[in-house]
Amino acid sequence: MTLAYDTETHAAPPAIAEVMQRLGLKMSFAKDEEIFAQDEDADLVHLVVSGAVRTTRLLSDGRRQVGAFYYPGDLIGLETGPIHRFSAEAICDSVVLVVRRTALKAFAGDGQLDRAIWEATRRELERTQEHLLVLGRKTACEKVASFLMSLAQRERPEAAATRVSMPMSRQDMADYLGLTIETVSRTITQLQADGLIEVRCCRQLLLKRPRALAELCE
Repeated sequence: MTLAYDTETHAAPPAIAEVMQRLGLKMSFAKDEEIFAQDEDADLVHLVVSGAVRTTRLLSDGRRQVGAFYYPGDLIGLETGPIHRFSAEAICDSVVLVVRRTALKAFAGDGQLDRAIWEATRRELERTQEHLLVLGRKTACEKVASFLMSLAQRERPEAAATRVSMPMSRQDMADYLGLTIETVSRTITQLQADGLIEVRCCRQLLLKRPRALAELCE
């Protein structure tokens, strides 16, 4: 059985990560604090050191769409254009390294930065395609199951982990999956009642029957 999940990371290429470690200014952000804003100049590059970050975009009708989740070692906001298409906010207390693109280019070189931008663009395209596949699933159960499996495979890429950390809120999940928070909560409760998962606390759960959960994603 072959399954496709949104397991692509946003990890910084080693050369870029090394330069950012040398030049980066460490900045701390509290839960829900904005790191950069939608339509803001994209003159800074960000690397997550600790915590977790979400990107969001406000739609014309006022609804919020969560674009992606980022974890330690991930680059945020390495745009191909001059502005940020999404806002970025800390999901929990987080530390981020910040470097100006001009400084990064000077130390890493134009070629290194261009390759990093190309790689980031490729990964974002793959992530977007996988996200569309999740959004296109017919039922809320399929969407939530796919999301949980993606988190499990991210924690242990070679084989899905059974214990899953969830720094994001259920509202974040809902806005990422195109569901209401009530539907997400009801679906998680149903998956637990069916014996597929066990909610240990609001930020951690156990995949009790990962193969059965995976079958929901087909």
